[in-house]
Amino acid sequence: MLRRFVLLVVLMFQSAVAFAADVRTEVFPLERDGVKLHLERYQAEGGGGKKPLILVHGLTYSSREFDVNYGDYSLARFLANNGFDVWLLDIAGYGQSREAGDKFTGFTPDSDYAAEDIKAAAKLIVEKSKTAKLDVLGWSWGTVTGGRFAAKYPELVNKLVLYAPIVAGLGEYDVPHEYTATSWEHAAGDFQVKADKSIDYDIVERPVADTFLSNCWLYDGAGSPNGGRRNLLVAPTERLIPTAKIKAPTLLIVGDQDPYVSVALCEEALKTLPEGAKLHVLKGAAHAMMMEKPYYKEFRNTVLEFLAPGSAPQ
Repeated sequence: MLRRFVLLVVLMFQSAVAFAADVRTEVFPLERDGVKLHLERYQAEGGGGKKPLILVHGLTYSSREFDVNYGDYSLARFLANNGFDVWLLDIAGYGQSREAGDKFTGFTPDSDYAAEDIKAAAKLIVEKSKTAKLDVLGWSWGTVTGGRFAAKYPELVNKLVLYAPIVAGLGEYDVPHEYTATSWEHAAGDFQVKADKSIDYDIVERPVADTFLSNCWLYDGAGSPNGGRRNLLVAPTERLIPTAKIKAPTLLIVGDQDPYVSVALCEEALKTLPEGAKLHVLKGAAHAMMMEKPYYKEFRNTVLEFLAPGSAPQ
């Protein structure tokens, strides 16, 4: 525990120094359904007037998973320096969006509820950006919530990136408790491991893993709501992302070593998406490819190429 505390202090100091150098952040007040939602913009120094992009987090950890601020690994900062005003939202019950009323339970923020949180954030973002639409990138459960948002509110979505898409249920399991407790070991579960189950530091650099784990512990150490978990832990025959109803140009990006994602299901989903949709499979990559040393540059370059103006029908 002492080692973890010291690491948190060091990483917070390093992040503050890195932040001051190139990207500024600003928090925007937002409330929906009686819950104060944490919405934060990452903007390059001297920026403004850039394309708005919202990053939608996964099931267990909040939006800080997109800001692994070691070296050049922070996806949020990379995108902010490459033409985007990047917005991070914590869904109700997660991270810095934990203040809720008495009627709020851990089962409240399911996938459809989260999609409405995204809509509330999107409407504020387009208003501040003076634009009609924004781009959306969802990771893991964020592909379910972001996909449902895109299908229901096509007028707000320019392009959609589904990173590690959970196309169908992960298996039927009972979820009796409102919250799932977070552990250091569980947070490490997104990284590829060696035969002895230890993190493979040839694939993810140790400081990158430590920074990610520290963010998880700092912002989500109290645990995560189980509403979304109930949605995901259903029969594999149950489709979770309404791809046939999505109108925006869409990129599915997946690693063939991802234990949560089926490439075959992604191929099926691709056929139901609008013309021009793309599927990019990174061989050797897994769920945390945006942090994996051999794959993170290909991942982010693929995303940038897709989101670039003119790369897909507008």
